[in-house]
Amino acid sequence: MNETGQILIGVAAGLLVCWLILLAVLALARPKGNLLTEAARLLPDLLRLVARLARDRTLPRSTRALLWTLAGYLALPVDLVPDFIPVLGHADDAIAVALVLRAVVRRAGTDALTRHWPGTAGGLDAVRRLAGLPAADRRK
Repeated sequence: MNETGQILIGVAAGLLVCWLILLAVLALARPKGNLLTEAARLLPDLLRLVARLARDRTLPRSTRALLWTLAGYLALPVDLVPDFIPVLGHADDAIAVALVLRAVVRRAGTDALTRHWPGTAGGLDAVRRLAGLPAADRRK
């Protein structure tokens, strides 16, 4: 085998290993219980939330860049995890949103999340849990 063939095989093997690591990270980071189902149900509101947060100039630039990167990933017609892979295939967008929301909440706080949420109060509670926060206390 010539040198070019060996390089191509090495690159392909490296990409495969990176993809398998990505699958493992997504599997470990996926929301537990029925939260993943709720996230998939709330995906239209989550997309509006991501767009609103990305346009918010009060958030740090790095946070907005992360949100724009997520928006670009969500806009891609091809997923990194094909739909024929059980569980992760259909849920990779919701998992990616959950991971980014966790980072946004750590960097920008919960106020930005609450301020920009376009959906219902119940949906906001699900998004808070998705972001690793407790549900809001409404007894006030």
